[in-house]
Amino acid sequence: MAGGHQFDPTILREYDIRGIVPDTLAPEDVNIIGRAFGSIMVERGFKTAAVGYDGRLSSPQLEAALVGGLVSTGVDVTKIGRGPTPMLYYAQTTLPTDAGLMITGSHNPPDYNGIKLVLDGKPFFADDIRWLGECAGRGDFTIGEGKVTEKAVLSDYVARLLSDYEPGGGAPLKVAWDAGNGAAGEALTRLCEGLPGSHILLNEDIDGTFPAHHPDPTVESNLQQLKDTVATQGCDLGIAFDGDGDRIGVIDGRGRVLWGDQLMVILAAEVLADQPGATIIADVKSSRVFFDEITRLGGKPLMWKTGHSHIKNKMAEVGSPLAGEMSAHIFFKHRYYGYDDALYVAVRLLSAVNRSGESLAVSYDRLPVMVNTPELRFDCPEDRKFKVIEEVKARLHSAEGVSVYDIDGVRVENDDGWWLLRASNTQAVLVARCESDTAQGLERLKDQLRAALTESGIEPPNLD
Repeated sequence: MAGGHQFDPTILREYDIRGIVPDTLAPEDVNIIGRAFGSIMVERGFKTAAVGYDGRLSSPQLEAALVGGLVSTGVDVTKIGRGPTPMLYYAQTTLPTDAGLMITGSHNPPDYNGIKLVLDGKPFFADDIRWLGECAGRGDFTIGEGKVTEKAVLSDYVARLLSDYEPGGGAPLKVAWDAGNGAAGEALTRLCEGLPGSHILLNEDIDGTFPAHHPDPTVESNLQQLKDTVATQGCDLGIAFDGDGDRIGVIDGRGRVLWGDQLMVILAAEVLADQPGATIIADVKSSRVFFDEITRLGGKPLMWKTGHSHIKNKMAEVGSPLAGEMSAHIFFKHRYYGYDDALYVAVRLLSAVNRSGESLAVSYDRLPVMVNTPELRFDCPEDRKFKVIEEVKARLHSAEGVSVYDIDGVRVENDDGWWLLRASNTQAVLVARCESDTAQGLERLKDQLRAALTESGIEPPNLD
């Protein structure tokens, strides 16, 4: 191909590729991404890829463009069809393929779409994605004639999920599920057919317009329909998924949300009983409760960078059997493959609840109570966001009575608790959070965060 291709600068993100269709991400762009990624594959000695797509209206067209680009470089493509992102990860892991590419807009609005990429069993992100953009800019593509095959993997994927359900002595559970009209809907329907107990499915029909509500279970308002169903139907718990099925939302029988770090504590008990002393990873936004409880359970808690790609790589590095984020990406290497799969997490959670002999609400009540802010996101110019973090870090360097962790932004711990300030890798925003075991302590932490922002010329957000 003569000449290069310049992408809209907003689509090449830190962890994946994402844009608005067709304004910033058109089929032509996706075809070029396939050609650039395929060329990188061939250059590194790889030649086979699995491709899947989610339920968005634009996904079939973008999948065709991506496959066309890949095969033009000589890469052989196995099309696995429509389903959740973890089904693509499953295919890439279990089929003889070198790479996996998923057409998905994740939890973004309906007019968005994108691509998540895996190469040689590892996330393809950060510098790799920047290199892909440079390859496209040069127009330096390999020329070849790859072939296309189709393989349905949904049945095998669901069977694999079901194989790790281990019921205990508890009564069969009554569960409400909300697929959010996302890509997990068909897999969820089949999964529930194979699980014991009683199951009420909401929004299981895949619909890229997301008519019921936005498919992001980390926003509590999106869980209202699920909460209502749990309450009116007398369910033991409720489980929700994001648009592509790699993040989970959970509420107990009393309608209380269990956030990612709280879920991790409940899930870790079984893992640590099997692997005492194992390292369990959580991101820097996670509660102190997580770190204290993992220690109490006999594990080694490890704080790491936010971002599913960072977490996956750290898991492999330290041999961790379980990891997760506040955003409810949860990764099981224990008896599974080490990627974020919300359907699998649901199976393990139901097993844990049933085997515990107590309700999820009782398990929730056992967790220490903290007071905290939600995750706060507020605008900051792209050219300032990382500089603000460095300024705050420099001022804290000589501060007394605090511990500063700077693996991802700045997390400041003192006798009151902790506060966090980090720059988003994907947007022109700063992210903050505060947590204490008392209301008074939380107010003091908020004051410290406000002062840190003000000193850098940033108007503090509403922290209430």
